[in-house]
Amino acid sequence: MSDGSIGRSALGAISPFFIVGDVDQTIAFYRDRLGFAATFQEPAAQPFFAIVVRDGVQLFFKSATGVAPLPNAYRHPSMRWDAFVYAPDPDALAAEFLKRGAALSEPLKDTHDGLRGFEITDPDGHVLFFGHPR
Repeated sequence: MSDGSIGRSALGAISPFFIVGDVDQTIAFYRDRLGFAATFQEPAAQPFFAIVVRDGVQLFFKSATGVAPLPNAYRHPSMRWDAFVYAPDPDALAAEFLKRGAALSEPLKDTHDGLRGFEITDPDGHVLFFGHPR
């Protein structure tokens, strides 16, 4: 069967799944600094799993005793992004995050690889790039 005869089903979204040290601390960071809402946590008090959402972006977090986060930057500094988050207006988003008290780990800029955006590093070291192709 050739690829031309295979039907094509749509994809809706992707949700990165990060191992974190403290789910409550992670929820607070994404809620307070980045404007996400916690839509699920299990259990309600001292959760080991949570989902946060903002617009079309959804992130999963999980912690377990004896399991340490291992963000990409810890494995290889030049391949540090754990997630690329498409942002139609990274300039406005960076300004909002700064007003919320977030620190940009890499400033808003036009990158050498054709993107415009900035980086945020979460409390566990996960690096998210917010931006879009130029």
